[in-house]
Amino acid sequence: MNDVGFESANDVITDGLDLPWLQNTETADVWNIWSIAYRDVVVLDEAGAIKGVVNVTTHDLGIEANREALRTLLMP
Repeated sequence: MNDVGFESANDVITDGLDLPWLQNTETADVWNIWSIAYRDVVVLDEAGAIKGVVNVTTHDLGIEANREALRTLLMP
C-alpha cells in the first residue's frame, strides 16, 4: 500500500504490469486502520481480508527463504 503523499509515481510502478496497487487516501486512512508499516506487503484473500503481511525491510527478499515465504503467501 502506498501512503498519502507518495502517489506521484503510481503510474510508473504499475506500468505494463498486472499488479494490484493500493493507494491510501486521507478519507479512507487504511494505512492507519490496518496498522501498516513502511515497506509492508499486504496480501488479501479473495474476500478482501488480510491474508498476511510481510515487511520487506525486515524480511529481505534477497534471501531465498524470504522470497519463497512471500511467494507462498501470494498463492491462492
